[in-house]
Amino acid sequence: MSKRENPTISKLIEIAAPVVTGAGYDLVDIEYRREQVGWVVRVYVDGAGGISFDDCERISRELGPVFDVADPIPQAYSLEVSSPGLDRPLRTPDHFRRCIGSVAKLVLERGIEGRRKFKGELVAVEDDATVVINVDGQVFRLPVGDIDSAKLVPDWDAIMTGKRQAQH
Repeated sequence: MSKRENPTISKLIEIAAPVVTGAGYDLVDIEYRREQVGWVVRVYVDGAGGISFDDCERISRELGPVFDVADPIPQAYSLEVSSPGLDRPLRTPDHFRRCIGSVAKLVLERGIEGRRKFKGELVAVEDDATVVINVDGQVFRLPVGDIDSAKLVPDWDAIMTGKRQAQH
């Protein structure tokens, strides 16, 4: 089962999205998994000017009670709210659209033309259903519904020389 088909993550996104957007932020992604410390729900959020530790703390205080009331997870878990980081995950057509011109790694669940992994420049999003990516001069049209995971690839040379990557 792909991450996108995981009913627990889908339910967590359904519950968290209105809280996060209502607070003026963008819900980037949610992870739910067992780690060494136990079960963790990690909520990635961003804002127009980025996100601070205080922003994460505020969202965590708002989300905790909402998750407690909705009770989407049967066992105890830790809630973490975090910035998506430089290698931010891309989940929605809007996420891809905001990052056009950036390099990303995408993994498809089923794949096309016998291929599941793609790394290249995001070119376009067509009808909220297809991500267009240029991989070494070859253009691929990837169905959004088949994307299992996608992340930006940081431009470390630009970062190290002080040229900031565009905020997405």
